[in-house]
Amino acid sequence: MTEVGFCTLDTLCPYLKDRDSRTRYRYIDDCTFSYNSELIKRGYRRFGNYFSKPICHGCDECKSIRIDATNFKFSKSHKRVINKNVGTRIEISKPKVDTERLNLYTKYHKFMQEKRDWEFHELDFKRYYNVYVEGAGEFGYEVDYFVNETLVCVDLIDIGDDGISSVYCYWDPDFAYLSLGKFSLLMQINMACLSNLKWIYLGFYVKDCESLRYKDEYKPYQTLKTYCKIDENPVWLDSLE
Repeated sequence: MTEVGFCTLDTLCPYLKDRDSRTRYRYIDDCTFSYNSELIKRGYRRFGNYFSKPICHGCDECKSIRIDATNFKFSKSHKRVINKNVGTRIEISKPKVDTERLNLYTKYHKFMQEKRDWEFHELDFKRYYNVYVEGAGEFGYEVDYFVNETLVCVDLIDIGDDGISSVYCYWDPDFAYLSLGKFSLLMQINMACLSNLKWIYLGFYVKDCESLRYKDEYKPYQTLKTYCKIDENPVWLDSLE
């Protein structure tokens, strides 16, 4: 396992437009299952071989949260989402890239560019591979959702020793009525419970970012008190109900 650390210069924050952001990275080649699990517990996000956490000066709005899957209660609204997807087929595999996935990814991001003013970056096969396929090791998986034979949602996850880390999810806007983003998260919670894993590591919650605000709805959850070093014990705080 090879590791190289570095950090970015200040750039425009992708979540709060009136602020700058700075990120610390660890580039890790051949990351082990156990090391990835420890990084997840300390709030690191993984894309490919790159593990990152925020180190923004004077701002701590990016709260790393984890849902308590074992104590999560499915509401009537959640059950309606599940019932809408009775005919949706689910397959789990290692991450992959092909034309079908690349087209779906592009379609989703063009939709979000119009809906929420996301900055659009078109990915080619190599870039998609570097971000979502490479570095999966023993822990990275892809959960695919199909309506008939049509791929309508791709949910990329890491499985750690105490939970599931949500890496990235994208879905077909033509099937928005199925609430596929919510459905995929509910299936993560179900998968964790079936696998005796307690947590769903949901990445960043930013209160004033519309795209991330939904995460506050999935209680009970805990918030990482501080983004600590790898040799420090992480402290997670219970959310207020």
